[in-house]
Amino acid sequence: MTTDDQSQARSVARSIAIAALLISLGNVASRLLGLGRQSAIAFFFGRGLEVDAYTLAWNIPNNIYELLINGAISAALVPVLSEYAEGDKEEFWRVVSGIFNIALLVLGALLALAAWQAPFLIALQVDPTQAALRPLATELLRLLLPAVFVMGLSGLMLATLYARRTFLFPAFAGAIFNLGIIIGAALFHQQLGVTALAVGALIGALGQVIIQSFGFRGLRYHATFGLDHPAVRRMLLLYGPVALGVFFSIVGTTIDRRLASQFPAAPSTMYYATTLIQFPLGLIASAVSMAVLPTLSRQSAADDRESFRRTLAMGLKVVLLLVLPAAAGLAALASPIVALLFQRGQFAATDTAATALALLFYLPGLPAAALDQVLLFAFYARKNTLLPNMVQGAAIIFYLLSALPLLFFTQLGFLALVLGNSVQWISHALILYMLMRRDTAFGGLRLGEAALKSLLASAGMAAVVYGVALGSGELPHLAQLLLAGGVGVLVYLGLAAALRVEALNFFVDALRSRLQRGKG
Repeated sequence: MTTDDQSQARSVARSIAIAALLISLGNVASRLLGLGRQSAIAFFFGRGLEVDAYTLAWNIPNNIYELLINGAISAALVPVLSEYAEGDKEEFWRVVSGIFNIALLVLGALLALAAWQAPFLIALQVDPTQAALRPLATELLRLLLPAVFVMGLSGLMLATLYARRTFLFPAFAGAIFNLGIIIGAALFHQQLGVTALAVGALIGALGQVIIQSFGFRGLRYHATFGLDHPAVRRMLLLYGPVALGVFFSIVGTTIDRRLASQFPAAPSTMYYATTLIQFPLGLIASAVSMAVLPTLSRQSAADDRESFRRTLAMGLKVVLLLVLPAAAGLAALASPIVALLFQRGQFAATDTAATALALLFYLPGLPAAALDQVLLFAFYARKNTLLPNMVQGAAIIFYLLSALPLLFFTQLGFLALVLGNSVQWISHALILYMLMRRDTAFGGLRLGEAALKSLLASAGMAAVVYGVALGSGELPHLAQLLLAGGVGVLVYLGLAAALRVEALNFFVDALRSRLQRGKG
């Protein structure tokens, strides 16, 4: 590698590291406030008819948002908008205005239809015998719809800011939304009952728009749909295949939950375990993926294949650096983590043991799921949304081929489905990686070396952490986790440094550079 190549690689790595750090901080705040939101709902409304109605009502507008807005952000909006963000400002804002107008018009029409057909939509989800649940869920659905429209505007703003590589304001949008629900529940629960959550959702959504509006200074809005602009047409075409991926996901989830329903407490046990899996995915994979997407999109548009493959490789290395120790730590501390988070009230020690065991069966798929997100975004950066969404269908086949034999020919019970999910994640990542290799040569970038070094450091860390946890078993769970986790972080950093893990050096250099600029 020449000196110029090394300099460019370090510059890209610094940019990715800082962006990933900002997004990770936002994700941490969002997920912590998400726990606070759930605690507030439990504190004010308990568990029963009101929360059941809220959960059912929220599912419908949330699905509309996921289908129209959230799925389009990484698949179509950020990749295409990134190409125009640093060019002619007038053209950029014309494209942004067009896609805003189209998306909000369609979203508004669907939400109006949902308000009109609210009784029918709730009837699809509520058993006819639950007479008291239907009217309350119907009322909540209609009250939640305005918040979802504002959320749609916020999601479009987030995509625009990410395309402009402005990460600070959108990084904390999720935290603002959760805070809004907490405020709504706390202030209005006595006067409004459970409908206070709908007020809180609207407060949170408005807060998202307000915080992100600071990144829209200089906006020049155009009252146009921009259908004659090639960028708008490309975004619409790119998003089409995402609907196919959403369909496959719905099918897979339906099959998994239907099979799990055979076993008492299996769905809830799997829910608690996957909550812990989603935490590192949100903090690591989502942050790194969103950080590299604008850069990959620009490099792909410029047909700079060498820079594209180096940026993608660095994104994968950063994920390996962070997700492997996260998986190892969860494995070593599964029981105390589950106990600390859930073991109170009706959640007994036996529930902790079952959830921790399910978590261990999910963990083999965690690194693959994290790498999968980066690979998926790399396809999106190349404006290829059809192929990765087709892979989702193939991954479901792998799930069935692994889960069903284990389910019928072993005594694993619902854990056979958990292993099937791990196989699904691994197969999806492997297929995407093999497809990416057809056009992107990873030779000479030492991905295998990075994976092996991070794996060795993580294994050493896990052994030490497990030993510390055993030795401190008499301590309260929080103290035990702080002690074992702190030792684990130091051990992992020491081993990674001793093994000269490349991504760690880039992270240290990026942070040092950021601190020096801050002092200057």
